[in-house]
Amino acid sequence: MTDFNVQFLSTPVIFYVTGILIAFFSSSLILGKKKKVMSDYILSIWFFTIGIHLILFLLIFSGEYVRFPYLLGLEIPLPLVHGPIMYLYILHLTCQNKDKYSGLLHFAPAITVYFILLYFFISPPENKIFVYQNGGGTYKELRKSISILNTISGIAYVSLSLLYVYKYRKEISMQYSNTEKINLSWVYYLIVGIALIWVAVILKNDILIFSLVVVFITVAAYFGITKAGILNFRNDQTDTIIQDDSSLSIEPASVKYQRSNVTEESMQEVYERLTDKMVSEKIFKDPELTLDYTAKLLNIHPNILSQTINTIENKNFYDYINRQRIEEFKRIAVLPENEKFTILSLAFESGFNSKTSFNRNFKKYMHISPREFLQNRNLPLE
Repeated sequence: MTDFNVQFLSTPVIFYVTGILIAFFSSSLILGKKKKVMSDYILSIWFFTIGIHLILFLLIFSGEYVRFPYLLGLEIPLPLVHGPIMYLYILHLTCQNKDKYSGLLHFAPAITVYFILLYFFISPPENKIFVYQNGGGTYKELRKSISILNTISGIAYVSLSLLYVYKYRKEISMQYSNTEKINLSWVYYLIVGIALIWVAVILKNDILIFSLVVVFITVAAYFGITKAGILNFRNDQTDTIIQDDSSLSIEPASVKYQRSNVTEESMQEVYERLTDKMVSEKIFKDPELTLDYTAKLLNIHPNILSQTINTIENKNFYDYINRQRIEEFKRIAVLPENEKFTILSLAFESGFNSKTSFNRNFKKYMHISPREFLQNRNLPLE
């Protein structure tokens, strides 16, 4: 059902064969990992599916499909599979999946198309070959409808994936005081790569589509295998709190607080205890301080602590802790005995774990850079 012309002959078959080998090898390599989570299984299935899709394309591209007519048509619904798999992978990677089985509904369009094509699948081999050699034959209108459905699916799942990554990035600030180690770059690369492939789909350029697929699977395989996950914080704080991946999921504040019956008096008491911890023990100096660990120190539920900070300080946990660190930096930077230290060393002493994080947060709260702040006070720090 796809038109192919002589320009395909100029494309080296070895390029696509390489992509197929990488896809299957990566799939098996991920399954060979010792500690696998659901996102690993999904990624492995996705790579395997891409490998199958590339094989079916290569058969058509090379003209070898005439020897395997029983495989014709199997590739048609596959574009409707990639978007849902990517979406489910991101949901599990960011622990935002709520139901194990509801995700299967996303594959309903692809399954439906397979049922619609059932008559084509059981057609005699010579009929199927004729359809492919004649631009779709009687299936031209159906092909156009499926093409539109593919485009809608691509746009929808790229948009949904971006939405959930944005949601995750926004809500992790309610849990962590340092987000530098939460690496979302891999996920963005993944979504952008798929988006580029869908642009090629919209342009209806088959060579461009599958060339991009080969590049995509090569890059995705590297990151998918080497990235252990998004959350890379040390475990000593959270091991007693986090028992499995599901506990890493982040509930929206509105949902959490609806379940809470904390009074203003209780929140004020929690806030005073929190302030005491900040002043007496300076727990904000721990660069990997989390909401769960802080709540454990106060012997309260994390939701109560989060609600308290949001209500009284009008800040999330990330902003609250980093404001404490900024104030600590301002305090120690003016001490005469600290003139021999650099700006960065004092930033680390205050609880920051990177220059980027320190500079960004300092400008956010003080509206000037750390260097400008010190220069205004005639402090000779470097």
